[in-house]
Amino acid sequence: MSEQAPGSGEEKFASPSISRKQKSRISWIWLVPIVAALMGLSLVVRTWMQAGPDISISFNTAEGLEVGKTQLRYKDVTIGTVRSIGFNSDRSKVVVQAELAKEVSDLAREGTNFWVVRPRLDVSGVSGLGTLLSGAYIGVDAVEGKDGNKATKLHFDGLEVPPAVTHDRAGKRFKLKASDLGSLDIGSPVYFRRINVGRVIGYALDQNGKAVNVEVFVDAPNDKFVTNGARFWNASGVDFSVNADGLKVRTQSLVSMAVGGVAFEPVLTARDAGTPAAADAQFDLYPTETAAKANPDGEAFPIRMRYDQSIRGLAVGAPIDFSGITLGNVTQINLDFDPVSKRFYSLVDATLYPERLGRVFDEVRERAVEDGDVAGGRLLGGMIKHGLRAQLRTANLLTGQLYVALDIFPNAKPVEFKMSEPALIPTVPGNLDQLQQQVSNIVAKVEKIPFDKIGEDLRTTLANTSKLMSRLDKQVAPEAQSMLKQARDSMAQINALLASDASLPVNTERAMQELGRAARSLRALADFLQSNPEALLRGRGPDPIPGVGPVRN
Repeated sequence: MSEQAPGSGEEKFASPSISRKQKSRISWIWLVPIVAALMGLSLVVRTWMQAGPDISISFNTAEGLEVGKTQLRYKDVTIGTVRSIGFNSDRSKVVVQAELAKEVSDLAREGTNFWVVRPRLDVSGVSGLGTLLSGAYIGVDAVEGKDGNKATKLHFDGLEVPPAVTHDRAGKRFKLKASDLGSLDIGSPVYFRRINVGRVIGYALDQNGKAVNVEVFVDAPNDKFVTNGARFWNASGVDFSVNADGLKVRTQSLVSMAVGGVAFEPVLTARDAGTPAAADAQFDLYPTETAAKANPDGEAFPIRMRYDQSIRGLAVGAPIDFSGITLGNVTQINLDFDPVSKRFYSLVDATLYPERLGRVFDEVRERAVEDGDVAGGRLLGGMIKHGLRAQLRTANLLTGQLYVALDIFPNAKPVEFKMSEPALIPTVPGNLDQLQQQVSNIVAKVEKIPFDKIGEDLRTTLANTSKLMSRLDKQVAPEAQSMLKQARDSMAQINALLASDASLPVNTERAMQELGRAARSLRALADFLQSNPEALLRGRGPDPIPGVGPVRN
């Protein structure tokens, strides 16, 4: 085999060219941290945009509060969480930092209240029992309605006790002014016709320290019964009194006996009494129901009465009664001497309120103003002319207390009335004096009775009665015993005659049987004549042969 020369008979190839690839400066692996950073930044921005305001709440203690666990609840809906708990600058308060949800940011405004909900026992009952299992939380109360989307207040002073009434509770608040608080407390009930319609939500001393301002809340729809003519009184405990009106014991309920209470009723005699009162209207809180329902006093009119008899049992404060209406009270009792009769007498001063007479006094006052006269004197002058007199009467037989009654006595002696200061009211002897006079007359009549002669007649009558009884015992008694024995024998004979085996019942039974047979015979005869009436004329024919000829029924 011969070797071929290079290049001869072979294909020629081009020499290969070698090129180097350039590497990129940025690697795709860096996209992962960039995307993660962007996602984290978006989460931060989203969290920041959705985050609500941070508020601080001051409390006396942090009992039951935990960072990250204790919630803020508004109407039992969680709206935030406690983020931290610390102290203020002087460590007198505990400052709770909390974060609100963004959608309720407007709750951070003036008027919003915060308090720690724990199990509590007060006069209104037991509350917060649910926190025994779930733990304490911070309650929130605010005025309903949207107030923008921004927080206008970031620091709050928390309440140590829950508010008595929350803003979402329908009803009205009213302010009462009283001379003292009595046994009222926050949570004490408010009664209307002995039904609980509200509660006491606060009290405080007046600025001058001479009265107590009590704030009450009446729930809807019962708040419409609080009208401009409503009268409030303290219904705390038991109203126990012994006075000229007698023994009185009053109470609203067992709850009011323990925790106190307030009651109210509308008074229709007041002006514009039927119009419902506006919220935060102010009323007087009377100490008793009697004082609350009394007619308006108006202008006082002083009077004076002279009594020549004993006034034992009459005390300062005793009522002045006219036709069952208390027109005033006794204010002073003095003793004076009459040089003419050489006797001591009593002067009783009192204060009347003529406006309690109502429309009559209004008419008299209009006429008195026109004539330039005193309305009270003009009214009393006309009434005294027609027999108005003052009389002491017994108010309570148990205590012996007296009261002054103004009444019309048509047979009273005429008295000329002259207006003075105070006005002098004529008097008549009281019921006790009249009773003593009647007793004296009875004693005088009893003394005239001839008891000696009556005694002799009585002895004679008793002697005759004794003789009659002796005669009855000797004569009538034996005859009565004989009569009773004969009656007993007669009853025995009658019993023997009526015995079941005696002749009278047996004969009677036989006679009844005979009467029964006679009745059956008559019934058979009647049936025969009914079917054969010709037998009355022709007589009875021959008996038919059975089976021969027709048979007539």
